[in-house]
Amino acid sequence: MKKIMALTMARNDRFLRKWVDYYASRLGAENLRVFLDGEDQEVPDFCAGIQVRVLPKMQGNVVDTDRKRSRFMSDVAARLMDAEGADMVIATDADEFLVVDPDCGMELREFLSSLPDYPCYSGLGVDVMQHLPAEAPADFSRPFLSQRSRGWLHSRYTKPSVITRPKVWGGGYHRVKHTNYHIIPGLYLFHFGGVDIESLRQISADESRVANGWTRHQLKRQRAVERVSRVEALDWEPTVERMRCMQTLCRPIFALNKPTTFGLIRVVRIPERFKEII
Repeated sequence: MKKIMALTMARNDRFLRKWVDYYASRLGAENLRVFLDGEDQEVPDFCAGIQVRVLPKMQGNVVDTDRKRSRFMSDVAARLMDAEGADMVIATDADEFLVVDPDCGMELREFLSSLPDYPCYSGLGVDVMQHLPAEAPADFSRPFLSQRSRGWLHSRYTKPSVITRPKVWGGGYHRVKHTNYHIIPGLYLFHFGGVDIESLRQISADESRVANGWTRHQLKRQRAVERVSRVEALDWEPTVERMRCMQTLCRPIFALNKPTTFGLIRVVRIPERFKEII
């Protein structure tokens, strides 16, 4: 099987423990690289056995720091391929998890190793949000998918999270520059940024994030949770296949290497087979 490494950068992130546990169990702790954004942070105990680097805090607003982070991670990925023999590198935010459909009968490393030789791979984006008011606040010590029943098939999170050769990610890993994307059947990117609305409110009040312009972004996320809560959920099959086809064919004119659904909102019920994964 191929050597697959995973990267993330975080700042005081509640999701980081889950990210480490998830990818270490599938790729091996030795194949993870964690970067902490800001020298005011301490390396968490749960990162034992993982290479962690504490960086000076990236300066700038949300858009600027997203671009700087993606460029930095692109350079790291290229070095890992050159110096450490990585066949593939995964880069995600700490609240994003590449998941193989359990019906495929393969874990992440085996599944990715079996794919055709494309420059990059995307999982279909599933934005998991708290269903208000039906669902209680999230317990971060338990699997999220055992507490949340619905996901928005959002093209914003259909990201080319995996590269197989040195490439440059765009801001937020939403595209790979000058490269087409391939949305792989059976592969999903679960995003949990809206899994708990109270957490979003706490982030909105964090002074360091407010200074970098995060307030508008977090308020937008809160409104999305409230809006999606009012949308009727559809069956997983065949909706995911239809949305994968749509996102493969439809692209915004300003970014032809990114998927779009042109504002169409499709919320699905997440099947039981995913419930204990994350």
